[in-house]
Amino acid sequence: MRILLTRKLHDFAIKDLQKRYEVIIHRGKTPMPRKTLIEKIRNVDGLICFPYDIIDKEILESAEKLRVISTYSVGYDHIDLNSARKKSIKIGYTPEVLTNATADLTVGLMLDLMRRITEGDRLIRAGKWSQIFGAHDYVGVDLEGKTLGMLGMGRIGQAVVKRARGFGMTTKYHIRTRLSKIHEKRLGIEFVSFSELIKTSDVLSLHVPHTKQTHHIINLNSLQKMKKTAILINTARGKIINEKDLIRALKTKTIAGAALDVFEKEPIGKNHPMTKMQNVVLAPHIGSSSAETRAKMAQITVQNLVLGLHGKKMIYSVL
Repeated sequence: MRILLTRKLHDFAIKDLQKRYEVIIHRGKTPMPRKTLIEKIRNVDGLICFPYDIIDKEILESAEKLRVISTYSVGYDHIDLNSARKKSIKIGYTPEVLTNATADLTVGLMLDLMRRITEGDRLIRAGKWSQIFGAHDYVGVDLEGKTLGMLGMGRIGQAVVKRARGFGMTTKYHIRTRLSKIHEKRLGIEFVSFSELIKTSDVLSLHVPHTKQTHHIINLNSLQKMKKTAILINTARGKIINEKDLIRALKTKTIAGAALDVFEKEPIGKNHPMTKMQNVVLAPHIGSSSAETRAKMAQITVQNLVLGLHGKKMIYSVL
């Protein structure tokens, strides 16, 4: 069988695949150019892709032999599920493995923004730390006693809550399907409406997938209802936020700041408006980017593919 990788994986994963299949690896521009993808996918049995690869109806219609897609990601909104289902293509993904890495980054961004760590780093590097700060100079805010608002409460959200508890934060959450009261009690969290969540949170952290319902759910209307002292954190999906509205809210100090690992269009460049703002911390989509997590993701991606191609149940599957 023939396998297409839209980008090189870890060496151990490549070697494992090459023992079993003919492996085609795209080593050029990332993401793989659409024209190239349409051409290469025609005669392969399996595809390993990444979250920036758009696997839409046209791509899938070009795939004459494709039986399995294994995506190196927790999200799968880059794949046209309806088209895949019609062609009986199995889809695997890597959800649970990146829970801790993404939760760690979420808390790291929270600490960074609230204690102004990156802002201070920029200050020093620019040669602007000219005097010892006094009692009222360059102050941040404590995490202890603050209300953490969680939009979404899946595996990553719950991992963030456990970490935030250690800082003495209280947690409110909103999700489409409420958790059981026993589960809420175990986590020490309170379920509230979306409206109350955005009005009462000192830190609003996003942990929902990008769907029609969540597209631009954070917009000017919702931002204007937040506390002026509140901060927004997004380690989920960029399109959950209307970026133009967020930029406006940050410029007008409608909210105090934002820390983002994901954006509407990636990558962003140095001329992006938020790169000029001191009340923003930016990360280049590195939620899962720890050495341990990335290696585990590669292992699961390969296992999903192999299992799917041989008619067995994948470790994690969408279809």
